[in-house]
Parts: sequence; C-alpha cells; structure tokens
Amino acid sequence: MRKFIVEKGLVLPLDRANVDTDFIIPKQFLKSIKRSGFGVNLFDEHRYMDKGEPDSDNSQRPVNPDFILNQPRYLGCSILLTRDNFGCGSSREHAPWALEDYGFRAIIAPSYADIFFNNCFKNGLLPIVLDRETIGQLFREVEAIEGYELEIDLNAQTIVKPNGSALEFSVDEFRKHCLLNGLDDIGLTLEDALEIQAFESKWREQSPWYFDTSKAT
Repeated sequence: MRKFIVEKGLVLPLDRANVDTDFIIPKQFLKSIKRSGFGVNLFDEHRYMDKGEPDSDNSQRPVNPDFILNQPRYLGCSILLTRDNFGCGSSREHAPWALEDYGFRAIIAPSYADIFFNNCFKNGLLPIVLDRETIGQLFREVEAIEGYELEIDLNAQTIVKPNGSALEFSVDEFRKHCLLNGLDDIGLTLEDALEIQAFESKWREQSPWYFDTSKAT
C-alpha cells in the first residue's frame, strides 16, 4: 500500500450526495479481485455514453462530455470533493480500489458510509470529514478558480488552500499511523514477523508431533 504523507493536487468537485458504490464502480466489474485496473471504469455509467464491460477497450468508448470527470480543467485530479454519505450502498472494496487506481489520494466530504470509510484506510485513501459549511465554501472556490489545488499534510492534519490559509481535520491515530507508513492489514501483520517466527519455532519444539506429516493420509 502506498504511503500517504503529503498530497498536493487538483480538486474534482463532485457535487452530489449519497453517491453509492455502484455509482463509483458498477457491479459488472466486480468479477476481478486483483485490486488494479479499475481506474478506467471509475464512475463508468456516468463517464461514458455506453454500457461498459470488463476487459473492453475503453479508449474506443464514447465519453459523456457533461460528466465532470471528463472536463479538461480537472485532468489529473487527485483530491475528490463531494457531499454527504459518500460510498453508501453495497460494501464492495472495489470502490476504493477504483478511486485509488484512477489517481485519487484523498476524499473530502461531510460524511461517509461506515464500511466504505474503513475500506479507504485499508487501501491507501485518506477520507477527510469537514463540516457542511466548509465543504460548501470549498465547492464555491473550486468552481470559481480553474486549477484549484489543495495541499493535504496528514502528519500535521491540515489542508492548505491556495491563499495559504489552513483547515484542520481529525483522524484516528492508528489509521494515521497505517497511512503514513503504508501499512494495510498484511503489512501490519508483517511488522511482527520476527515475533511470529519465534512463536512458531517454540511451538515446533514443544509440540513436534503436531508437525509430523509422515503419518498423513
């Protein structure tokens, strides 16, 4: 998992509440569990004019010019600004996979669906919660200023705006540690690899019969 320390990036304003996981990545793309390659199908039903299918050539598909992700001014965006209850619906982990694979590193919203919120941290995405009034002001600024960028410093827990002013946000200390160090569940387990190996060696010495495979049928 990629570390998240500081991200300075272009902001995409998705002005929509209750964006569910099917909106983020439609169900037909859930067959794969390789965690990569989903970025081209992020927001697929709204991003393209036809129905997407797994392994199709997306470069040949007609795009929806009215969908905000297709607007040239937001090319290369890495921070998603959105509204309440982002990531609701089914618990598919493919949703944060698709967002991260596209290039998003952080999401800013007033609230999230619980499972999606947890899945973000497990996949290198930083979901930030800010109050609705602040979110509304950010929307107005992003839409008024082309090329609007924010700098998010996870260690300092601040968001620096183009005018130099800073917004503070809260994050659980354990989740912060995991993101700063690029640790998913497997990475966390491997931090204790030496202790695990020592335990296994001691167990093998104390209970050798458990490891005897000569009598296996």
